[in-house]
Amino acid sequence: MLVKAVRAHAEKNYDRDGWDFLVECWSDEEILEAIAGCDSAEAAIGAVARIVGALEDHRREIQSTVW
Repeated sequence: MLVKAVRAHAEKNYDRDGWDFLVECWSDEEILEAIAGCDSAEAAIGAVARIVGALEDHRREIQSTVW
């Protein structure tokens, strides 16, 4: 199942590239929506990586204004 593969990747990479967003906040239904049309685990992980990567970029931008 692709959702399990994406979730396993997120848990393994929790501290990198925004994957903690998925682990902490995303439901299986939200993952399914994000990977619609993907036919392999690699494609599904790549699709979600683009989304959580953008979230990570936004978080870093906000954190840079703290000081």
